[in-house]
Amino acid sequence: MIIVMKPNAPKDAVQKVTSLIEEKGLTAHLSEGREVTIIGVVGDKTKLEGDNLILLPYVDKLVPITESYKLSNKKFHPNPSRVTVGNHVIGPDTLTVMAGPCAVETEEQLLTIAREVKKAGAHFVRGGAYKPRTSPYSFQGLEVEGLRYMAEAKKETGLNTICEVIDEKSIEAAVKYVDMIQIGARNMQNFQLLREAGRSGLPVLLKRGLAATIDEWLNAAEYIIAEGNPNVVLCERGIRTYETSTRNTLDLSAVPVIRAKSHLPIIVDPSHATGVRAYVEPLAKAAVACGADGLMIEVHNDPEHALSDGPQSLTFSQFEDVMAHLRPYIQLAERKL
Repeated sequence: MIIVMKPNAPKDAVQKVTSLIEEKGLTAHLSEGREVTIIGVVGDKTKLEGDNLILLPYVDKLVPITESYKLSNKKFHPNPSRVTVGNHVIGPDTLTVMAGPCAVETEEQLLTIAREVKKAGAHFVRGGAYKPRTSPYSFQGLEVEGLRYMAEAKKETGLNTICEVIDEKSIEAAVKYVDMIQIGARNMQNFQLLREAGRSGLPVLLKRGLAATIDEWLNAAEYIIAEGNPNVVLCERGIRTYETSTRNTLDLSAVPVIRAKSHLPIIVDPSHATGVRAYVEPLAKAAVACGADGLMIEVHNDPEHALSDGPQSLTFSQFEDVMAHLRPYIQLAERKL
């Protein structure tokens, strides 16, 4: 349930409502706009029966939230969220670009890529130190060594860093080296991992599961936010369908749907969605056009010999071209790169 206060309600009236909620053993979450304050109530609402909240001074109306996700719900937080990572803000005014290799292979490789993607306009260098792969015989990542290389890349280039985590141990290591952690598609409903990510203190990028509905995705985000971490960014990376022409099917409709349902920022990963580098640019343009807050694009110094996802990785010149070709779309979307 949310409690909508009347325009310009004084702070003592808001405090009276939140105090009553907390006295009943529930949690109150404030969302303060320029004129209207909304108070979200989390917990067993039956504890408020008989309290006639609507009769309290400056209470305008009570609105039930029927969806199972509350904290990630737009009703709970009407204004779009902005997630600050290092020196960059992911949100409705910017177009954030995360670029880099699927897997960190060597220090020289990562530093070379970081320099080039920064030159082209990226804000983050992405790189996998932990790689949950379909086959147990595929390259699984350099783990802590890879994280150290991520820290070196940040030190040299100033780019923010993001890396996937797969368990509690990898989270404990990642918080020492990177600015943002990623929960991959295969772990979207690993609820204990989501809780640990929420407790990490770092912003979290949550990728959509291979066959997850949007409501399941938002409920996964709820696990992170419920641990006291509101800094969650969603990432649409394609879902599994019957189509075999691409690696997955990129669901661009998820962008406006998320905008209607949630206040959380959403970015799009056209690289993992398609598995084909030739399709990355047109889908990146489409993602910007339909309102995405950012893009995650795989870039490699030598895609033909990449240890992971070479066929979908762009070369430096290809990434530079994509960034240049995106600028008119970014301008039309009234965002800043």
